[in-house]
Amino acid sequence: MVPLVRYQSALLMRSQRWLAPALLYAAFLGVGVRAGEPVLDSMGYADAGLLPVAAWLVRVCVTQEPEAARALAAAAAGPGRVHLASLLSATASAALLGLAGTAYVAAVCDFATGDHATAVPLGSALVAGLLAAAVCVLTGAAVGALGSRPVVRARGWSLAVTAPAALLALVLTPSPAKYAVSGLVTGARTGAVHPALLPFAAALVLAGVVAAGVCALSSRRR
Repeated sequence: MVPLVRYQSALLMRSQRWLAPALLYAAFLGVGVRAGEPVLDSMGYADAGLLPVAAWLVRVCVTQEPEAARALAAAAAGPGRVHLASLLSATASAALLGLAGTAYVAAVCDFATGDHATAVPLGSALVAGLLAAAVCVLTGAAVGALGSRPVVRARGWSLAVTAPAALLALVLTPSPAKYAVSGLVTGARTGAVHPALLPFAAALVLAGVVAAGVCALSSRRR
């Protein structure tokens, strides 16, 4: 899988189609994260923005390859493995944005509660923020995989499905991303930092099941 992931990542970098979601995320942080604000609130905001960005990057990666090149790669390595490489490349790209966003929030924000009365431990806040970022990236990748080929083949319908699904994944109760972000916001009020371990496990299972399903489907719908 490593050569396939490197191939998909190189295609993404050379196409420069990653610029739009990356710039959107940078603008999202620039508008919503200000120096001196409570760190957990800001991390919750930054992590929430990762979900639609991850879904967007998945859509980019699974459609970036020309049909002829994709057919050759599928013939050599199998369509399921090629599709999985696209998903992994997109997820890794979103994770890098998450790391950058978490580092930015940690650099400019105040490690204290919302009323600035109680200090928040640096290490605990970073762990909680990174776990919540991972949850949002995995959930967004699952949303993007379900809203793209081979599940939804038409580009117009793909966008129409993915955009509202990404927003719903942030607010619906069963979503791991909602619990992870809500935990950070609650921690900003109480000062208690609870890493999103259960949401992370749920997001990991969700992403794994979705990836297995769409990769199996890609073998039938070329």
